[in-house]
Order: sequence, then structure tokens, then C-alpha cells
Amino acid sequence: MADRARHRALHQTLHRALRRLVPRSVRARATFAATAVVALALGGTALALLGVLQANLTRDVRESAVRQVDEVAAVAVRQHLPPVISNPGGGSLRVFDAEGNLISATLDALPRPLPPVPFPPSVPDPDTAPEAEARAETRAETWAPFKRQLPPRGDEKEIVKLVDGGGRRVVSTSVSGPDGQVTIYASVSLGPVDAANRTATAALAVGLPLLVALVALVTWRVTGRALRPVEAIRSEVAEITGHDLHRRVPVPPTGDEVSRLAVTVNSTLDRLEDAGQRQRRFIADASHELRSPIAVLRTQLEVALAHPDPELWPELLADALQDTVRLQDLAADLLLLARLDAADPVATELLDLDVLFADVLDARPADRIPLRVELAPGARVLGNRTWLTRLLTNLVDNAQRYADGLVEVQLAVVEGGVVLEVRDDGPGIPEADRERVFERFTRLDDARSRELGGAGLGLAIARDLAEHHGGTLAAERPTGGEHPCGARLVARLPLAGPPPQGS
Repeated sequence: MADRARHRALHQTLHRALRRLVPRSVRARATFAATAVVALALGGTALALLGVLQANLTRDVRESAVRQVDEVAAVAVRQHLPPVISNPGGGSLRVFDAEGNLISATLDALPRPLPPVPFPPSVPDPDTAPEAEARAETRAETWAPFKRQLPPRGDEKEIVKLVDGGGRRVVSTSVSGPDGQVTIYASVSLGPVDAANRTATAALAVGLPLLVALVALVTWRVTGRALRPVEAIRSEVAEITGHDLHRRVPVPPTGDEVSRLAVTVNSTLDRLEDAGQRQRRFIADASHELRSPIAVLRTQLEVALAHPDPELWPELLADALQDTVRLQDLAADLLLLARLDAADPVATELLDLDVLFADVLDARPADRIPLRVELAPGARVLGNRTWLTRLLTNLVDNAQRYADGLVEVQLAVVEGGVVLEVRDDGPGIPEADRERVFERFTRLDDARSRELGGAGLGLAIARDLAEHHGGTLAAERPTGGEHPCGARLVARLPLAGPPPQGS
């Protein structure tokens, strides 16, 4: 157990040490990553280049040696070889007879001191064959100290590495000609190959670090230039508080991801500013709406205390109760709006709206205006029972306030959705105000709304409830029906699927 604890502690220490070595900034990490990748790629490429260069140069040396051997072999097949061979290829050539005697060589391969040449190189004449044999014997005696043991060879060329020492490539072949069976050796130096490798290695050793350093410098500068707008955005956002949401971050004119990030941040600030303004306006309106009934209620209580007449108490208590109910309804509406703004999850279930709305409308007390109801079956939605009930109640209550003689409620299934329409025969909603009526604490006729007890929250709450269920609520132009001149409020909700089997 103690060993495991020590091992874990050592592992954590190493992990922390490695984390300290890793760059923390994005700029440093990007530069480190780019430099490491380029260094690895260039290093691997350099090694491969050196290998290919050496292989190509070595192959060229071997082919040169093979070519020289072939040229001498072609001459040896046709005529006697001269003691000294001229070789424009630059390699060293040696030719040995069947007994291993050196019979011909290039100047650089001749033994020192240079033996006399008793005869000029010529092609033997058949009439002077004895003279040719004598010349061959004299040449063999002259170079007898340079005799070597030859391994048995065929007619194929064979590469013999480092026969004459390090740094040379040797190729040999055996042919038959006027000099008998001879073995030809071509030795080519690998010095140019080594020199080329040293030059390439030195160039790469100097050039690669400079190139890697240049890549690191360029990456550092480019990354810093690219991240400069991000730092400007960060510093600007860090200074924005709830009191100066009007400020915006700078948008770089690059059109890249950073530019789109700045645009997104500004859009978010726009929404935050709008939400803050709405919240402040909501608090101000709510305070105003609460102050009025509280002031009236206080006045009534003060009058009751100042005039302790039992005959006035029933009227005063009735007015106080009315204002208290108004306060209670307003407080309930404000709490519901707060819950809707918070988007708290609520319990949902599969509901048949025709059944639900029929029960709600039947349970209403006697309304001022009679209702005409048309509820089509099959209007099934997934939602909250209490909130959908409140949606219908608010729409009907709003129609009851302004209707002159009739309120119509219609529920239908249209094109895969549920449509709820509430119409009245009242003055209607002007086209310019059909969107403004859904704002909180909005009254198109403030005096009449206060008289009827409305706070301007009913339609705002109804729209929020419809949107919470994935639907919409709008004030549309009255069409058809018996009263085309009144208000027409249309709520559209998504239609749910069929109920589960066995339900």
C-alpha cells in the first residue's frame, strides 16, 4: 500500500512537472506545435534525402566501374592488351592472367618503379605468333612480383567491395581472348560520394535549423496577429457590466472566424441589453401597478379608521376586498411571468384539448357575454394542463372585457396543427397595435382597462404560454363569421402523435 502511494505521488509530481513545461498560451502552443511538426518533417526529409543521394551516387560509381570493365573486356576478347591501359573514366584497372600475373593496368595501378615497356601495344599478327608469345612471357616475368591468387570466376561480373582498401568500389569479370583467360578489375574511388554526402550534410545541418527558426518566428508573428482581435474582444467584454450593456466589442474587417465571433458577441450583448431593458421596464410597470391598489386599499382603511361608522363598513370592506383580489391576481400573474422567463421545466402530458377546453368553459361562472363554442375532436397536444387552461382563460377573459354581445371560441385541427380562435364583436384591435397588445402592461384604452380590472398582462402571459408549448399567438384580421369587425386572436399549437398503445 505504501509503495502504491509513493508511486502515485511520483506520477502526480511528474505530471505536474510536464504540465509546467507545456506552454499555456494559445500563441505559444500553436508555435510549439507548428515548429515541432516542421522540424520532424524536415528532419525525416533530410535523412531520406541523404540516403537517396548516397544510394544514387554509389550506384553511379558502380555503373562507372562496370562500364570500364566492359570496355576493357571488349578489347581483351579481340586483341592483346597493352601493358598500360588508357582509361578516360578515371578508375583504376588491373588485368591478371589465369596464373594471377599482372599483365596490364592503368598508370595509377602500375607497380612502382614503372617497368620498361619492351614493345608498343599492337594487335598480334598471325604470322608473328611466336613473337607475341615471347612478348607475353617477357611481360609476365617483368610483373611477376605482383602476382596474386585469383578465385575461380565465370563470365559474369562480380562486385568485390573494398578489395583495395576502404573507400573504393571494385568490379571484376573474366573473359577469354588472345591473352588467354584474364580477369579484369576496375576500382573506382568512393571519395566523391563521401564528399557529396559531407557537403549535403553540412548544408542541411546549417539550413534546417535556420528554416525551423524561421517557421517558429513566422508562426509566432502570424498567431499573435490573428489573436490580437481576440484579446481586444476579451478586454472589452471584461469591462462590460450590467450598467453599460450598450458597449460593443470591435469587429475586425477580416471576415474570418474571429470576425464572426465578434459579431456573435455583439448579438449576445444586444439580447442582454434588450433583456435588461425589458426587466427594468417590467419592474417599473409592476411597481406602478402594485402601488395603485395598495394606495387605494390604504386610503379605504384610513377612511374606515377616521369614520368608525358601522353603516359604511360593508361598502369599505367590499372595496377593500376587491382591491385585495386585484393585488392577489396581479401577484399571481407576476409570479407566472417570472416562472415563464426562467423557463423552468413543468410536467407535461398528452391532452385532448376539446375535452379539456369543454370542461374549462363549463366550469366558468356566468359570463357577461354568452359564449358560442365549436370544439373539434382530435386536437391532441403534449403540454401542461394548468398552463393550457390559463391560455384559454386569458383569451376568453380578454374577449369578455371588450365584446358587445358575443364571444366565439373555435378549436380545429388544420394541416397537422391545432388552431384555437377566440373572436368577439367588440371594437377590435387596430392593425398598428396588433403586436403591441402582447407587450406586458400594455393597454390600448388605459382608463377602460383599469375600470375593468385589467393590468395589461393577460395577452402577454397567453403568448408566453403558447410559445412555451412550441406554438404561436397572434392578433389577426377578422375574416368570416357573423362579426368580422371584432378582435380575432389565433393560437397555433403543434399536434401531438397518437396516444401509446394500451393507454
